[in-house]
Amino acid sequence: MQFGVDDQDEVATSYICHAIDHINSSGLWFGDDPLAFSVPLLLLQLSLISIFTRSISFLLKPFGQPSIVSQILGGVILGPSIMGRNAAFANKVFPPKGRALFETLSVFGFMPFVFLIGVKMDPNIVLRSGKRTIAIGVLAFSIPYVLAGFVAFILKHFLSLDHDVSSVLPLVVTIQSLTAFPSIACFLDELRILNSEIGHLASSSSIVCDVCYWSIVAVKFVAHLASHKSVIMSVGYLSSVGLLFVSIFYGIRPAVLWAIRQTPEGEPAKDIYVFGVLVALMVCGFMGEVVGLNAFVPSFLLGLVIPDGPPLGAALVEKLDCFVSVLLMPIFFTMCGLRMDIFAIQQFKNVGVIQLTVFVAFFGKIFGAALPPLLDRMPILDALSLGLIMNAKGVVELFMLMSWKAENVVNDECFAIMMIAVVIVTGVVSPLVKSLYDPSKRFLAYRRRTILHHRQDEELRMLACIHRQENVPAIMDLIAASNPTKESPINLVVLHLVKLVGRASSLLVPHQPREKPSLYPSQSERIFNAFKKFERHYSDHMTVHCFKGISPYATMHNDVCSLALEKRSTFIIIPYHRLWISGTVVESSHSLRHLNKNVLDKAPCSVGVLIDRGNPRKVLATLRINMSLYRVAVLFFGGADDREALAYAGRMSKHSNVFTTLFCFSSSSDIVGGSARSKALDTDVLSKFRLSAFRNDRVSFEEVTVAERQGVLSVLRSLEGGYELVMVGRRHEESWLISELTKWKERGELGMIGEILASSDIRIGASVLVVQQQTRVWGLRDPEESLRLKRESTRQDL
Repeated sequence: MQFGVDDQDEVATSYICHAIDHINSSGLWFGDDPLAFSVPLLLLQLSLISIFTRSISFLLKPFGQPSIVSQILGGVILGPSIMGRNAAFANKVFPPKGRALFETLSVFGFMPFVFLIGVKMDPNIVLRSGKRTIAIGVLAFSIPYVLAGFVAFILKHFLSLDHDVSSVLPLVVTIQSLTAFPSIACFLDELRILNSEIGHLASSSSIVCDVCYWSIVAVKFVAHLASHKSVIMSVGYLSSVGLLFVSIFYGIRPAVLWAIRQTPEGEPAKDIYVFGVLVALMVCGFMGEVVGLNAFVPSFLLGLVIPDGPPLGAALVEKLDCFVSVLLMPIFFTMCGLRMDIFAIQQFKNVGVIQLTVFVAFFGKIFGAALPPLLDRMPILDALSLGLIMNAKGVVELFMLMSWKAENVVNDECFAIMMIAVVIVTGVVSPLVKSLYDPSKRFLAYRRRTILHHRQDEELRMLACIHRQENVPAIMDLIAASNPTKESPINLVVLHLVKLVGRASSLLVPHQPREKPSLYPSQSERIFNAFKKFERHYSDHMTVHCFKGISPYATMHNDVCSLALEKRSTFIIIPYHRLWISGTVVESSHSLRHLNKNVLDKAPCSVGVLIDRGNPRKVLATLRINMSLYRVAVLFFGGADDREALAYAGRMSKHSNVFTTLFCFSSSSDIVGGSARSKALDTDVLSKFRLSAFRNDRVSFEEVTVAERQGVLSVLRSLEGGYELVMVGRRHEESWLISELTKWKERGELGMIGEILASSDIRIGASVLVVQQQTRVWGLRDPEESLRLKRESTRQDL
C-alpha cells in the first residue's frame, strides 16, 4: 500500500497515539497525578523532538543549513501546522497539563543562555572598535531602520491594512534592523569563521548595532513612562531598576573580582565560587521580575560583569554550556516552531506586506554593512558576505517574537509570517556565506615565501607558534641554530595560541607588557618574557614581536595564516600535536593535529612541524656562548620539501657551532617519483650543497644506496644519540620505496618519512623538523616555480 504525504502523517500520528494509549493502560504514567503525568510525557516530547530535529538536520546538511533552522522546522512538524492538526496527537502528546512543563523548561533555558552570552562577551570591544567597525554597526542599524520604516509608513497610509498587521509593522522594522551579538556569535561559530577577518568585523559591529538598538529602546521606554504613568510610579520604577543595577555592578562584581584574585593562575575556579554565581543568577532574575523588569535583562548584566575567559568565566561556561546549548536551547527553538500555525495565515496580502518590509530591511542592512568595507577597499564578495552575516537571525529575535506572542502583541497570523521570515532569511544567508566567503583565499601570497628562494642578505621573517611553556626550549634551540647575523638578521613573531573558553569572540592582539612586573605572571607573560630575554642575547641580530591569539581550535589556523601573511613571514614553526617527556609520549591532542593539518594546507609560506622528542639535553645556552656543537642531520630523498629542508640546513651550516650532515638516498631505480623538472632541481640543489661541503669542514655529505625499506629504517635508527636535530621534507612523490614504507607505517599529515621519525618505534632522541615548502602562490600553476627565477631565465634567453 502506498500513502501520500498527508496519509503518512496520519499513519505516524496514529502509531504514536496508540503507543501512548498502551503505555497509559500499562500504568507507566504513574497514575493520574498531573505532576507525575508530565514527567514521562516530557521524556516522550524530548525524544520526539530529538528524532525529528536530527532527521531534518541530516537532510538539510548538504544545503548548508544551520542547526537553528532544523530545530524550528522540527517544532513546525510536531506543531499545529502538520502533525498537531491531528486532535488525538495534540491532546495526547502535547496536552495542556503536559505542555506547561515543556514551555516552562524552554523559557527557563533562555535565562542561563543569556547569562552565558554575557559571560562570554567582552564589553571593552566597543571601546577598542575602530572607525570602520563603528561605521558598520551604525549604518547596519540605521539604514534598514530608516528604509523599512519608510516603506512601512507608505504601506500603512496608502493600503487598507488590518489593524493587527498595521500595528505589527513597526515591530517588523525593529526586529529586522536589529543585529544581535548572541545570534551573530552563534552563527559565526557554526560556520567556523569566528576568528576570520569577516568574523572579527561582524562580532564587533554587531555589538555597536546592539548599542544603537537598546539606546532607542531606552528612549522609547522612558517616553512611554512619562506619557502613560504618574510621576511617582515612574520615579519608583526607575529607582528600583537603578538599585538592582547598582547592586549588580557595585555589589556582585567586586565579589567576583575577589574570587578571581583568590584563584591561582592556571587553576580552575573553586566550585563554591561557581555555586555562588548561580545563586546570584537566580536571585537577580527573581528581583528583576519583582521590580517589573524582564528576568533576562539582569541575567545578561550579571554575566556581563563577570570577566570573560579563565578562571571563573571559563568554569561557568564549561559547567553550563553543554547543558544549556544541547538540551535547553533546542527545546526553546522547537517551542518556537510548536507555537507556529501556518494555517493561521488567511490573507496573502498580509504576507506580502510583512515580507516586503523584511525584504527592504534585508537589502538595506546589506548595503549599510557593506558600504564602509567597500570604501576601505575590501573585496566585493567579502563585503557582501559581511552584509549577509549581519542579517542572520537567531535566539534573540526568536525570544522577542515569543514574548510578543505571549503578550498578545502579535496575533497568530502575524507570528507565523514573521517566523517564516526568520527561517527564510537565516536559511538563505548560511549557504550564501559558505559559497561566497573562503577565509583561506586571502592567504595566497603574491610571491614565493620560502627559505630556498630567500636572498642571503635579506632579513629572515619567522613565525613561531606556542601552545604551552614546554614548547619554548625546542623552538629557541631551532631559532638559535638558524644563524641570526648582522647581514641576515631574524625577525621573529611569537604567537601564543590559546583555546577559546568562556568567550564569545576570538582575539588576536599584540602583547602589551605591564608597567610593573607582576609577582604572579600569566602563562603568556612567562612565554613572552623568555623570548624577550632571548632577543636581548642576540642584540641587533634578532627582533622579537609577541602576539596572543584566542580562538577555537577548529579555526585557529586562521590566526596563524593571517598573522604570517600580515608579517610577510617566510617560515612558520608549529609544535607537533604529541608531547614527549623523557622520550615518552605523555599527551596527544586531536585538536592540535587538526590545527597543524589546516596550517599545512593553507599557509602562505613554508611550514616546519617541530617534533620535540623530550631530549633533556638543551643546547640553547651553549650555542650563545659558542662552547658546544649542534649537530644537524638532513635526510634527502627528493622533491620540493626536501629541497626546502636542505636550504634551511644550508643557512644553519654557516653557524660556527653547527655541524651539518646530509644523507642523500639513492637507488638503482627512482627513489621517489616526480617530474623531470623536479629531478633537475634536485640535482642542482645537491650540486650546490656538495660544493659548500668541500669548502666548509663543518658540512659532510653521505650518499646512501638502498634496495629495500629496511635500508632506510636502519639509517634512521643509526641516528640515535648522534644528532640534536633531524630534518626531512614532508611530501614525497609515490615510488616503490614509499609503497614499501607504507606497508610498515601508515602515512599521516607528516608524510611517510616524517611519520616514521615521529613514531615511538624510532628512538633517535633528537628533535625532528618536518618541512613543507610553500605551495600556494598567486598566479603560479607550478608550485615549484619561482617568479624571480623565471624572470632571471627570461633575461638570460634575451
